[in-house]
Amino acid sequence: MSKQFIAVIIIVILGLFGVFAMTKKSSDDQQSSSGSEAKTSEHKKGAGNKGVTLIEYGDFQCPACKSYYPMVKQIKESYGDDITFQFRHFPLTQIHPHAFAASRAAEAAGKQDKFFDMHDMLYENQDSWTSQSNVTTIFEGYAQQLGLNMEQFKADVLNAETAAVINADLKAGNAIGASSTPTFVLNGSKIENPQSFDEFKKLIDDEIAKSNKQ
Repeated sequence: MSKQFIAVIIIVILGLFGVFAMTKKSSDDQQSSSGSEAKTSEHKKGAGNKGVTLIEYGDFQCPACKSYYPMVKQIKESYGDDITFQFRHFPLTQIHPHAFAASRAAEAAGKQDKFFDMHDMLYENQDSWTSQSNVTTIFEGYAQQLGLNMEQFKADVLNAETAAVINADLKAGNAIGASSTPTFVLNGSKIENPQSFDEFKKLIDDEIAKSNKQ
């Protein structure tokens, strides 16, 4: 048996072991991932006393979300505890490169009970950070303004759990057919985006009336 033939056999055997090892590693990774799947975020305002929940899937860098922000704020103020408003992350990273980082900042602020404070600050200052190359320093400045523990904030921004929650929100949004932002879900059904506060109010009032009949 020639040395060349033996060398070929050894290479084939080593190759088979390599494929087996890679396959096992991939299988192990999938099991580990599926075993620790993150839950969606739970950032809510309002007690929902009238049986209505409005969910927004939003992107902090999205201009349309910013334009809806005052309308949504008015809805929350007008209905108070009559409805529950919930925000979920849906960063469109293909077109908004800082969207995921902004969601990380909001989620990290939420660890210190300041999610909606950061949420508001990100939308109200969108024009000043969206075109910047380094948003980390800007978001840390917002965190300081909110009086957050900066060491904890920085750690939570980079935490894998933070990214997992955002990805869970993305998955939930995809499941209900969200493809753009903002996407609104009223009592479990995706709705066409209202073009005015009055249109939005009518949709909510109709849902309240329907809920009261049940």
